[in-house]
Amino acid sequence: MAEISSLRIDPKSGFCSSNSTFYSKRVPFPLPSNHALDITTFISSYPHHGKTAFIDATTGRHLSFSQLWQSVDSVSTCLSELGIRKGNIVIIIAPNSIFIPIVCLSVMSLGAIITTSNPLNTSREFAVQMADSKPVLVFTTSQVVPKLAGSPLPIVLLDEQVATEKTGQVKIVTTISEMLKKETKDKIRVRDRVYQDDAATLLYSSGTTGASKGVISSHGNLMALMQSFSHLSNPDEGEQTHICAVPMFHIYGFGAFAIGKLTQGSKVVVLSKFDMKEMLSAIEKYRVTCLPLVPPILLVMVKEADEIRKKYDLSSLQSIVCGGAPLSKDLINRFMEKFPSIDIRQGYAMTESTGFGASMQTPGECLKYGSVGLLSPNLEAKIVDPTTGTALKVNQKGELWLRGPSIMKGYLNNAEATAATLDSQGWLKTGDLCYIDDDGYVYVVDRLKELIKYKGYQVPPAELEALLLSHPQISDAAVIPFPDEEVGQYPMAYVVRKSGSNISDTALMDFVAKQVAPYKRIRKVAFVTSIPKNPSGKILRRDIIKLAISKI
Repeated sequence: MAEISSLRIDPKSGFCSSNSTFYSKRVPFPLPSNHALDITTFISSYPHHGKTAFIDATTGRHLSFSQLWQSVDSVSTCLSELGIRKGNIVIIIAPNSIFIPIVCLSVMSLGAIITTSNPLNTSREFAVQMADSKPVLVFTTSQVVPKLAGSPLPIVLLDEQVATEKTGQVKIVTTISEMLKKETKDKIRVRDRVYQDDAATLLYSSGTTGASKGVISSHGNLMALMQSFSHLSNPDEGEQTHICAVPMFHIYGFGAFAIGKLTQGSKVVVLSKFDMKEMLSAIEKYRVTCLPLVPPILLVMVKEADEIRKKYDLSSLQSIVCGGAPLSKDLINRFMEKFPSIDIRQGYAMTESTGFGASMQTPGECLKYGSVGLLSPNLEAKIVDPTTGTALKVNQKGELWLRGPSIMKGYLNNAEATAATLDSQGWLKTGDLCYIDDDGYVYVVDRLKELIKYKGYQVPPAELEALLLSHPQISDAAVIPFPDEEVGQYPMAYVVRKSGSNISDTALMDFVAKQVAPYKRIRKVAFVTSIPKNPSGKILRRDIIKLAISKI
C-alpha cells in the first residue's frame, strides 16, 4: 500500500489523481504487529463489556462469552486428541447454530482450516467440494448424514446421535455435546505455532466466472475484518443485538456473525434457517436492533408491511443491513414509506475480500440511496475500464478493483483463476461494474462477472452448463441470470437439442434439479438452434441476456 501521507488525496472523494486510486475516507486502524498470532487468540483477547455472545432463537439457549471460550477450549482439546493439526481442513455442513462459532474458533486456534458447505447441497455437490478441499473431519447434523453415506471421513454430529441404521455406512466418532463436556484442566494440547499469514478459512465462491472455487483467507485477513467491525461500531447506538438470518456457511454470515460481532461484545440471536415468522418473532422477543437481509426478503417485508406491523412489535429495530445483491432505489423508498424509523444500511463485499468492501454506518450515510456506502477502512480502490484497462476518475463507470489487508491469498488448486483475479500488485478484480461519486460513495451498476444471484445465493452458470451438456440429448447450452422481483435472478437455460431429440423443458429442469441444491435449479428453458459465441468459443452471455430480457 502506498504511503498515503505523501499523496495528494481529494478529502471529499478520496481520489488521488497522481495514481488514479481511491482511498478509504474511514479512519485507518492499526494492524496487529505480532506476526505469530491466530484469529482465535486475537478475538478472545479483544476488550469489551459484553455478557451474552449467542442466543438460539428456537430453544432460547444462551451462550455467555465465558461459556463460549470455555467451550472453545474443550472442543479444541478434543480436536487435538482426534489428531487435527495445523494445515488440516475441517468441513462444516450444517444450518446455522450456536455451535458453529465454537467449532470455527476451535479449529482455527489449532492452525487448521475451516471450509463450509450448504446443507441443502446434494451428495454429488458435497463429493465435488470434498475432492477439491480434501477435509479430514466433518461436522454435520443427522439430517445431512444420509447424503454422506459411503464417505470414509470421521463425522462429529452437531445434534444428538441417531440410530446407526439411519446414518448409513458412515463413521460417527462423537457429538458436539460430548466434546463440550471435555475437562481441559491440566490437559496438554498438541499445538503448532500459527502465523497471521497462515490459511484460516476456505470458503467457496464462484469468483468472477466459472465453477465454484475455494477462497483461501488468512488469519491476518480475518483480523483486518474484526478490526474493521470494532473500528466502525458507533458507541452512541448503545448495546446492539443482532439477528443472524443469513447462512453462516457464507462469508456474510460467517464473517459478520459467527465471529464478527465477538470483538464488539454484541449479542447475536441465531436462526437455524430463514423463516419470516420466526425471524419477526425473534426480533420482538429478544429486542433485536440490527437485522441483516438480502433484497428479496426486504421485498417481502415491503409487500407484507401492514400485516407485519399489526402482528409484531419491531420498535427495537434500528437498522437493516442489506447485502448479497444490489438494492434498487425504488425498493428502498417503498421500505422507508412503510418503516420510516428503520435505517437501511447497504453494503458490498466478496468472499475474495474476506467480507471487506464498502458499507454505510450512520443515518446520514444511509441517505445516499442506491449507494453501497464508503470504502472500508484501510482499503484502496480503482475503477478500471474493462476494455482498455485504463484507470478512471470520479463518477466514471468501470470494473471495481480492491486492494488492502483483507484480500484473499488466492484460490485453492487454481493458479490460473488466481492470476486472472489477483494481479501482481495485489489488486483484486471484482468483476462488478461500479463508479465512485464526488463524496467517495460506491455505486454498483452491473455485474461483469457471470454469477447468478438467487436470493443472495451464488449460482455459477458454468456448473449448470456442464450438467446440461452431460445429458445425452443435448449438444450445447448456455445458462444466464433471468431477472425476477421475488428472488432477484434465477437460472434460465438456452439449449440446443441433438438431432432427432424432442426432450421437453420440464424433463431438462427435472434432470438438473435431481443433481443440485434447490437454489441452483433451472426455472426456465428456451430451445435454440445455436449458442452465440466469440471466435475463441466463449459464450456471449451478455448478448443472450439482452435477448431474454427483450422478450419479457
